[in-house]
Amino acid sequence: MPPSTASAPASAPTPATALGDARIITAAEFEFHPVADAGAGARTTVATPVSPAAGATHVTLHVVRIAAGESYSPEHSAAEENTVVVFSGTGTAAVGELESPVERGSAAYAPTGRALTLTADGDSRGLTAYVWRTPLADALVGSDPVLHSSLWDDTTQLRGFGGTGQVDAAERRATMNFVFWPGNGSSRLCLHCGIQQPGETFNVHLHPDSDEAFIAFEGVGQMYLRDRWIDVSAGDVLYASPGVLHGARNPHTGPTARRFVTCGGPSPFDPALYSAAGYSSQVR
Repeated sequence: MPPSTASAPASAPTPATALGDARIITAAEFEFHPVADAGAGARTTVATPVSPAAGATHVTLHVVRIAAGESYSPEHSAAEENTVVVFSGTGTAAVGELESPVERGSAAYAPTGRALTLTADGDSRGLTAYVWRTPLADALVGSDPVLHSSLWDDTTQLRGFGGTGQVDAAERRATMNFVFWPGNGSSRLCLHCGIQQPGETFNVHLHPDSDEAFIAFEGVGQMYLRDRWIDVSAGDVLYASPGVLHGARNPHTGPTARRFVTCGGPSPFDPALYSAAGYSSQVR
């Protein structure tokens, strides 16, 4: 029997508390709802902590729990850009006709013209994924984009980032992997992975023209928002509108401290990050 397929609801429910210009939404606050038109007996659910309906300018972020043997495709995904990170579970991610197995930490990029479909393995406990969405908005389409990757792809990195100057920079600085970015074909969305080892900071910065939506993927740490550091743990989401200061750090040190990993990125991508790493932001 083929897996049942669910599409994202045409208009996601608005969170009880609007985003304003910035907000941290903890995983405990996510409101999951059955996916519209999923069919009788379907068990896949979706939460939407970030969306234009809640006040975001450019981006929507879904958290989808795909039941074992079921599939999920964001509505109208072929008409927009999508990126996805697998938070837990196993299955497959299809971008157009190109399908790849996925597990925790796997990532996929679906450019305009190619639909995204996620499927949870039938013998698993399901698959949980974070899915970023944005309209292309006349951006240049990459000629040969990378479609499947991992948060741990360290081919292209930003090291030693000092922030944008509004807050004093920490000396111990985290590393950021550029997973999907203009240099490998992403037109508007990007996906970056910040790896904050014990005592490291990805320094406070802002994006003049971009929404930021990123998640705590692994471990416990802190996110900076507006004017202060806030404790977060895996699954929590940060939203910052254009011009709002934000950052991430791992304040924990000592023999039991573990790395703190974040992922996401500004939408549309911010050329300043690539310039800071010495790279061009021209779409490949």
